[in-house]
Amino acid sequence: MISEPSAFSLSAEELATFHRRGYIGPFTLYEPDEIAEKWGRTRLELLDRRDAVYRDDTAISNTTNISNYDRHLDHPFLAEHITRPQIVDRVASILGPDVLCWRTEFFPKHPGDEGTDWHQADTFANASGTPQIQWPNGSDFGGTITVWCALSEATVDMGCLQFIPGTHRTMFYDETKRMHYLPERNSSVLKDGVKRGFFGYDYRELQVDPDWKPDESQAISMEMRAGQFIVFWSTLMHASHPHTGKSREMRMGYAARYVPTPVEIYPGTSVIEEYGGTVSLERYGAVLVSGEDTYGHNRLATHTTRGVPFKNRSAAEATEARR
Repeated sequence: MISEPSAFSLSAEELATFHRRGYIGPFTLYEPDEIAEKWGRTRLELLDRRDAVYRDDTAISNTTNISNYDRHLDHPFLAEHITRPQIVDRVASILGPDVLCWRTEFFPKHPGDEGTDWHQADTFANASGTPQIQWPNGSDFGGTITVWCALSEATVDMGCLQFIPGTHRTMFYDETKRMHYLPERNSSVLKDGVKRGFFGYDYRELQVDPDWKPDESQAISMEMRAGQFIVFWSTLMHASHPHTGKSREMRMGYAARYVPTPVEIYPGTSVIEEYGGTVSLERYGAVLVSGEDTYGHNRLATHTTRGVPFKNRSAAEATEARR
């Protein structure tokens, strides 16, 4: 429980650090034994997809990856997770009091799995050619705030995240080029001696300069205990190490993505198209986690598909949390 609305807001110093580096954290949300119990139970319950927003009967083609997007829209623990003040107050410190959670994703890494290639995301049009989020014209910002929570230990050997600090202000990739889904060609490619891939895509197809390479000498590894989370701009250059297999445990990350309410989500489209497949957005809704939505151009979900209401920090609480 928190005693003051501002208990988890970023300090002026933390906010300055975030804007300089493009990330802040890690912060502890759950103790390791607590998340082990919660995730162990949740992992089994997610096998029941009867209430999942992206159901098998609305899916076309290969949808293994995208069908488990947005499970916060049907699972109570994940619904509560994305609205936790420890997360929301910090995100509101950056984005302002009116905040939507527009997507969640799981990022498993099994023993022996490749590392994730270096990438940035602004409009998330990289796979389909269609922007998934659109900031207002003339905005100084772009991308999304990602809150990546370690549901298990995330060490270098297990494939923890990597960041190149300060790269969030310049896009080195052109998402309008669109990548091609060819998992048989694009998986576990040796890149500068490291086995990397991007879920069946080759992110290098989007490079503005085809001869450019990320300066990995500036990269930092973000090890986290189970139950900790990191906050970063999606436009920050980020990747992950391979899972060496020294531990037989899977590394699992859970990413929740946040934007302010003026941002349009899935503008002009009724589907998500990724990984060679398509799922319908018929049952989708963004979640207002803080403040108010005075724009009305995004469909909102007020309850999970199981009827559990989402929690929302009021505009007054969210404004106080920024101070």
